[in-house]
Amino acid sequence: MTEKNASHPLRVLVTGGSGFLGNAILEELTAPGSPIHVKSVINFDRTPPEETPDPRIRYIHGDIRDEQDLRNACEGIDIVIHSAAVVDWGAIPEKELYAVNVTGTEKVIRACREAGVSCLVYTSSLDAIFGGKPLVNINESHPYPEEHPNLYCRSKRLAEELVLQADRRTSGQVDKRTGGQADKLPTANCQLRTVIIRPADIWGPGDPFHMGSLINMAKGGFYVRLGNGTSTCQHTYVNNVAYAHILAAKALWEGKPGISGSIYFITDGPGTNFFTFFDRIVEGTGYRIRPKNLWLPRRLAMGIGSLNEAAAWLIRPVRSYIPKFSRFAVIYTCSDFTFSSEKASRELGYRPKYTEKEAMEKTIAFFKRDN
Repeated sequence: MTEKNASHPLRVLVTGGSGFLGNAILEELTAPGSPIHVKSVINFDRTPPEETPDPRIRYIHGDIRDEQDLRNACEGIDIVIHSAAVVDWGAIPEKELYAVNVTGTEKVIRACREAGVSCLVYTSSLDAIFGGKPLVNINESHPYPEEHPNLYCRSKRLAEELVLQADRRTSGQVDKRTGGQADKLPTANCQLRTVIIRPADIWGPGDPFHMGSLINMAKGGFYVRLGNGTSTCQHTYVNNVAYAHILAAKALWEGKPGISGSIYFITDGPGTNFFTFFDRIVEGTGYRIRPKNLWLPRRLAMGIGSLNEAAAWLIRPVRSYIPKFSRFAVIYTCSDFTFSSEKASRELGYRPKYTEKEAMEKTIAFFKRDN
């Protein structure tokens, strides 16, 4: 393969570019000193962006479930960063979640091959290997679990397998883990090279997953934490995750040996307790946490989660209701999830671009303004 130079102006497509992570990827692609010199960037999303500050970014309304939309958007593109996904643990119908996360990824791969795109960076998640039990000091060789606690986790695993199989078809290798999934992949002759990015818990300005419910608890004057404060998980600032995607795309484009077909964990550093970490943002935003030290023991929290799920099941014939306080939420916030970005550091040159202090200041400023 001929070695390419990332300083050559490239055309990049970002699926889900209007989303939390996708928007950060657009920012990092067009930032001064970006590892990739971009000629143009397409934001491919169902939702228009609030603003487009860089003239190189062009918004295209599209849905990854629509093959024609994808085919049109991929024409003339050098690199696709596929970050579009449904992030959900039960509120979205399973059919829709599967259609976006799994079938949508399959269609992105097909569109890349048909349009001659040579590089695909896929946004996965730690959830792809989460089987409901703690994961302590693991690395990228950790196997997929036999079962997943919900369809979201399984959908990320299935999408990973599709991406890995697409790369192995390019290289002529066979991946027996993918089973029947491999048969669905297109067999066009495009030399598609892929990388999978597995970030830790993502946070930052505009965080749609954590801050809303935590701030609402603080506003209500009754702030409840789960567990006993000893569990440890790792968090990654959204623009650091985005930066890792750019480094992966650069390494793929330049044909760096050993990168294609790889998976990389991304995190900012050592972990901390979920609630202890986000408490700093809640308080920094100006809200008081009351009671100051209320922790629900895990066993009690699991019982409440079970009751909430039972209540949701009973009223389902009348109204669809998915409780946020579920057993999965308890397991997810009260278990240890620890690993490192050592492989990404060694092979991609990844180091957090933004310090925790910078990231905290930006995030607190956003939520102060927003509230």
